[in-house]
Amino acid sequence: MGERSEKITKILQVVEEQDVAFVKFQFTDILGILKSFAIPARELETALEEGMGFDGSSILGYTPIHESDMVAMPDPDTFTILPWRPQEKRVARIVCDVLTPDGKPFEGDPRYVLKRNLEEAKKKGFVMNVGPELEFFLFKSMECPETTDLGGYFDLLPLDEAEDVRRQIIFALEAMGIPVEYSHHEVAPSQHEIDLRYADALRMADYALAYKMAVKAIARQNGLYATFMPKPLFGENGSGMHTHQSLFTLNGQNAFFDANDPDGWYLSKIAKQYIAGCLKYARQITMVLAQWVNSYKRLVPGYEAPVYVSWARRNRSAMIRVPLYKPGKEKATRIEYRAPDPACNPYLAFSAMLAAGLAGIEEQLEIPDPIEEDIFHMSERRRKELGIESLPANLGEAIVEFENSELMRRALGDHVYENLLKLKREEWDEYRVQVHPWEIQRYYKIL
Repeated sequence: MGERSEKITKILQVVEEQDVAFVKFQFTDILGILKSFAIPARELETALEEGMGFDGSSILGYTPIHESDMVAMPDPDTFTILPWRPQEKRVARIVCDVLTPDGKPFEGDPRYVLKRNLEEAKKKGFVMNVGPELEFFLFKSMECPETTDLGGYFDLLPLDEAEDVRRQIIFALEAMGIPVEYSHHEVAPSQHEIDLRYADALRMADYALAYKMAVKAIARQNGLYATFMPKPLFGENGSGMHTHQSLFTLNGQNAFFDANDPDGWYLSKIAKQYIAGCLKYARQITMVLAQWVNSYKRLVPGYEAPVYVSWARRNRSAMIRVPLYKPGKEKATRIEYRAPDPACNPYLAFSAMLAAGLAGIEEQLEIPDPIEEDIFHMSERRRKELGIESLPANLGEAIVEFENSELMRRALGDHVYENLLKLKREEWDEYRVQVHPWEIQRYYKIL
């Protein structure tokens, strides 16, 4: 019996023992929106072995109608029971790879894009580990963003009224085999954060989808609405997905750590080149990390989100931060990329950051000096003296950078690159021609 067959046998045993009635087969469209269909348990064995066919032309960014046949092939390693569903006639989920009818990986599948980039890293001797901080808001309803509390950073009851909801989410994630490091109320009213313990990038991208699904489902059970929209409230902090990342060697050593770093940062040459690559290509990859019009309402000065392309060790206004090294914690040496938001497609976002970092290693780029000053309060002249660029100010600027990026075309592949570019151009054009309430309020009575 092969390894996959053994895993399938174990799944079928769990399904019988745990009274699982349905299994959701899940994958994402090109924008990272979760797609799902359910099959009854009696059909599961065949579906696990052969996959399930579906209409790819109905999935955003996939295939035209004359090439619509696709196969969702489940990954046995991702099978888990959904703990918030009834305990009788239970429901499970499994993440799928999308294949063409002849069994080949579909180039438009975001999960395949990440797999391909991770394979490139492996050829160079590296494994990518990722630990994202996904922030979200809990509002009273889906109809409007009405806050549930007046809490701020690290607040407790009575200011943090959703502490029990966070606890339920954590219990659910742990039951699904997703380890949680810690949780807390974030800076804005009704804003929360639950941090996941780092894992390899593919597993973490799968975890991120499960996380968002769990947050939304458990919020709904508590009469609340959860959103990962980057900036739902004017005048308050937006939600980010600060992404901690590192490269490990194939034998399990942290390639980012160097106890003899001449700069005293405990960073290896590999880490410095990786950071330099992320800085060089930051503007080109931002459309993938912050892919919505609303994303750029978060990336503005004054709300702890990065605006400028820079790195630092202590300075949280920088785009990339390197947490200080603690003796005996070599494996924790990492960088924190602060531009992504939780509404991105994690498969594509991790791919983009990895591609930029690996390009820095390949090109043997030199890391610039860290910027430990508060960049938000620098004069424009001072920023120019230090060579500090800005991130794109809106989706339109980000599109221009992305469409001129050979790195992104290579990393994402022609299919995803071209379809994502098409969808984002359409979104920007639709937004650009709208007349917004601010314009009516500002101009209607005076012009």
